[in-house]
Amino acid sequence: MLTRIDHIGIACFDLDRTVEFYRATYGFEVFHSEVNEEQGVREAMLKINDTSDGGASYLQLLEPTRPDSTVAKWLDKNGEGVHHIAFGTADVDAEAAGIGEKGVRVLYEEPRRGSMGSRITFLHPKDCHGVLTELVTSAPVESPEH
Repeated sequence: MLTRIDHIGIACFDLDRTVEFYRATYGFEVFHSEVNEEQGVREAMLKINDTSDGGASYLQLLEPTRPDSTVAKWLDKNGEGVHHIAFGTADVDAEAAGIGEKGVRVLYEEPRRGSMGSRITFLHPKDCHGVLTELVTSAPVESPEH
């Protein structure tokens, strides 16, 4: 079952400038940042709010780190803007299998590592009315040690 909008991915040419826009305009702060070498992106997750299922909703800002990355190619074709929408689920494997059985192409045979240790896969935009759709299972939240 899909439980929330996990994040909206926004492709940008200059991550630092884009982060500053969202901070200055809306007051959003960077919750997490990382470089994902496999996907060829530098990213910042801006937390919007917590959700009732213990997760959160974010804006994910994506800057390509190399010209052959998917995000770089997307920027060359489309310019800056909304790249994808991601839905949270407790079980990305089961959710992807169930959606795949409905005729929607799942882009990864096995989920991959995403932001903040999550597990992710994508659904083909041509099967989702032109929207690149990501399924996300957040990494387990570790309890603080006492």
